Amino acid sequence: MLKIEKLSKSYNATKALSDVDLEVSKGIIFGLLGPNGAGKTTLIRIINQIIDSDSGSIFINGELLAPKHIAQIGYLPEERGLYKKMSVWDQMIYFARLKGLSSVDAKSKINHWLDRLEISNWKQKKIEDLSKGMAQKVQFISTVIHNPPLLILDEPFSGFDPVNAEIIKNEILALKEKGTTVILSTHRMESVELLCDQVAMINRSKKILDGTIKQVKSSFRPEVYSITIDHLVQMIPKEWAAKQEDSSFHFTLPLSGKTPNQLLHELMEYGEIMKFQEVIPSMEEIFIHQVKASENG
Repeated sequence: MLKIEKLSKSYNATKALSDVDLEVSKGIIFGLLGPNGAGKTTLIRIINQIIDSDSGSIFINGELLAPKHIAQIGYLPEERGLYKKMSVWDQMIYFARLKGLSSVDAKSKINHWLDRLEISNWKQKKIEDLSKGMAQKVQFISTVIHNPPLLILDEPFSGFDPVNAEIIKNEILALKEKGTTVILSTHRMESVELLCDQVAMINRSKKILDGTIKQVKSSFRPEVYSITIDHLVQMIPKEWAAKQEDSSFHFTLPLSGKTPNQLLHELMEYGEIMKFQEVIPSMEEIFIHQVKASENG
């Protein structure tokens, strides 16, 4: 769906993007990660043709990015852009018409989404009278109203309580099921783990990580196993350097060349094994590790 080759952008002496390569397949949710100031927003703005790159290329469905592709993209910016004095209905009609929908089609789709997100009773309210979460729903509808094949969401859960965040999460998944390609930029790593098929991380203008969630987490496996032992009949050997938390022990392999199966077999002599589980780092732990590593490097 989207291919980026050697994309670079500088603001005077500040490098925002440095030879960034990315590939986003059709019909997936792609997590674009990175700390504040990493270059994510610059990349998103270039894709949306808000600003130009200094060098590099972007392709959508194999075609070099051009003004005609704007109609194929839905963009939800982190800094929302609603007109506070307009009513919800007029605001949505305005955005739908800008996206090329006919008046009849716009009204039909807006009513569908107002009912779907349970805000039909608010359509004559002015934007300035809405709560932040309610305004976010209006912005979300305005972003997806034209059924774009490529959807770019920058912090889409900002301002939502847990109930409404769950509603928007389910809507994003439903759009994916219908074939929409979603680029999700967020600092909420729990959302990344729940939603994303693939991720890339940018820091200090450079891509520092790329792959599926499974690939990324697998590449950071520390070979640590959490083992819970009840009815301990003898102490775990000190040379195994096991870290104990209550009745759980954390072992880092290799222990003198032991495999997980060998370790489990030997531990049966020390008590009753209640749990044996590999400790896999979370995306939040990987995020922090990679950001620190790139800054120290």
